[in-house]
Amino acid sequence: MKRFAVILGASGEIGESIARELAGEGWSLYLHWHSRNIEPLAEALAEQFAGQEFIPVQADFSQVDGADRLAQAVFDASCIIVASGHDLVKMLIDTTEEDMNKLWRVHVQNPVASIRKISPFFQRHPKTYIVFISSIWGQAGASMETIYSSVKGAQLAFVKAYAKEMAPVGTRVNAIAPGFIMTKMNSHLDQEELEAIVEDIPLGIGAPQDIAHMTAFLVSGKADYVTGQTMSVNGGWYI
Repeated sequence: MKRFAVILGASGEIGESIARELAGEGWSLYLHWHSRNIEPLAEALAEQFAGQEFIPVQADFSQVDGADRLAQAVFDASCIIVASGHDLVKMLIDTTEEDMNKLWRVHVQNPVASIRKISPFFQRHPKTYIVFISSIWGQAGASMETIYSSVKGAQLAFVKAYAKEMAPVGTRVNAIAPGFIMTKMNSHLDQEELEAIVEDIPLGIGAPQDIAHMTAFLVSGKADYVTGQTMSVNGGWYI
């Protein structure tokens, strides 16, 4: 029987890395994307991993119906990875109502609604998994990223509560809090700013694969006594 995982935000660099990692572990995947067409990734994975399925699903999570559009395309799942999202670098005084609403919809409302709509499929499987790719700022908070830090913190609170709710039926719910991962999200930083950050991180800057490896471990069956936890993958930046 095929194992299906739904990866929200599979078109991002971390999401794509997770998709490649899970495909290598034998998972068939629903690959959610919004603006960057993920068809080429789905085709490449299908060619590399014969016998598995890779299904692109387009849905805009900044819209209120994002979860509905996603869930309509999913017909089985025993794993949901939430890797979708975008940041917002603004002082709170300059943040608009729409900025706040969009971040809430993208990081919390639509991912949680997707879980609510897809989780009935979990009843078919003895062990199921949910992993949120959150952020170090959900733990520590970041100046100039107050609302982003807030929604990432909300993800971590959801994980704690839902893990308790779902443990009796065999669902493990965890989060990963990446530190500084080199992606396009950090492209606004100049060389001097990057060097200053590197000086503060004992193990230096991380890569998307670092997050993918931890995700794969959490859904591998080798971490089944772990639930409700936030795994800090940050190179020692925040301890």
